[in-house]
Amino acid sequence: MSEDTEVQKPKIREKGRLMSASEIERTLVRLAHEIVEKHGGSANVGLVGIKRRGVPLAKRLAVLIEKIEKHPVDTGVLDISFYRDDLTTDGIRPKVTPGAIGFDVTGRDIILMDDVLYTGRTIRAALDALFDHGRPKSVRLLVLIDRGHRELPIEATYVGRMIPTSKREIIEVKLNEVDGQEQVLLVELVD
Repeated sequence: MSEDTEVQKPKIREKGRLMSASEIERTLVRLAHEIVEKHGGSANVGLVGIKRRGVPLAKRLAVLIEKIEKHPVDTGVLDISFYRDDLTTDGIRPKVTPGAIGFDVTGRDIILMDDVLYTGRTIRAALDALFDHGRPKSVRLLVLIDRGHRELPIEATYVGRMIPTSKREIIEVKLNEVDGQEQVLLVELVD
């Protein structure tokens, strides 16, 4: 690429705010109660956040579940960088470091977390990565936003909000831990 060639970022315009900080918090409280109810407590539950925004969601839910159940919940981090199908397949398979998630997932009821569910490809990669760390008893998916447009047969068990979108629209989840602000925005690609 020459110095004269400049990579242009897509232009987007904000269409509106879908969730405020307090709405995100209330949604997470509801989801924490749903998890406890569905699993009959949290004794065998492990929360695994997909890097980036899934991680703070997992940590926040762990705090909320701990308040409900009066005991800590294992929380871990899953890095799917080398599992994505949009990377080249030439090269070595990722080396899994034991304990990299933060706890042993084998035999556990794992709640896998991400901010937005769209095509399902991120979750497919996350499942590959998760099973390289062990064999959970069960895996359920929790997302803050499900926006539709699936390309793979993947559905979330726990959904904060269903927000149908067009292909030109994008959901931007902003969390204090990553972005320094707290809100969910709907933006649109502009020609």
